[in-house]
Amino acid sequence: MSDSVLRSHVVQINGLDTPLLEAGPPQAEEAVVFVHGNPGSGRDWERLAADVATGLPGVARMLAPDMPGFGQAAKPADFDYTVPGYAAHLKALLETLGIRRVHLVLHDFGGPWGLAWAAAHPEAVASFTLINTGVLLDYHWHYLARIWRTPLLGELFQATATRGAFHRLLRHGNPRGLPRAFVDRMYDDFDKRTRRAVLRLYRATGDPGRLSHGIAAQLAPLKRPALVVWGARDPYIPLAQAERQREVFDVSEVVVLDDSGHWPFVDHPQAVSDAVVPFLRARVGAS
Repeated sequence: MSDSVLRSHVVQINGLDTPLLEAGPPQAEEAVVFVHGNPGSGRDWERLAADVATGLPGVARMLAPDMPGFGQAAKPADFDYTVPGYAAHLKALLETLGIRRVHLVLHDFGGPWGLAWAAAHPEAVASFTLINTGVLLDYHWHYLARIWRTPLLGELFQATATRGAFHRLLRHGNPRGLPRAFVDRMYDDFDKRTRRAVLRLYRATGDPGRLSHGIAAQLAPLKRPALVVWGARDPYIPLAQAERQREVFDVSEVVVLDDSGHWPFVDHPQAVSDAVVPFLRARVGAS
């Protein structure tokens, strides 16, 4: 599906440039909001957001922002690079755009950011699509996170992350391979300010299991509908976490892609669209 249905522009959120991919009626107060993770950007979602926009024509807006510190967004030294800081930025973005009802599509660290916002605004969140992320109960940091959280070692790792090393790193756990253009664009965005943001974010987050249990306690009583999609070969978040989302959400389906990795919507886009579009079609616009 072509991404020509998406409009690209920049919005100001609390004085920060926030690039935004958007589709659908500009005045709609209901939106499907795609939140990327580390080290991605709103452009990670080009294919899936276009497919959803085409599958739900005229019903709601599609929004895929670059979050601060990532992509082409502002990357100021004084931004609050914490989960609450990103949840607050998401809140300001949605308020600025006049969005009152939200269907979250989350990936990677976009999970904690979006779920923290949802826990604070239960009246506004209508559904969740969780792609290799979620409420990660009893989860422990993956090997890269442990490196980034270690002073000096994290800085050394980031300083030596050449383009070639970046490509080699992303071959791990992605058996289908990621498109070269996707990896190159991600690396082009991975400048010194993004690398600084990554270190600050991971070091500020603390124990992910404790964070997840707190969010779960707030979201579980809501029993919001959810779709879970998981690349089984993800080296960062184990497949066992996919089924655990049933402990928090009203999960309609867990779609496991056996030969996919951490970015299934990139390396297996049609299979992901085939799951996500019907799920959202049944819920967007519903009372």
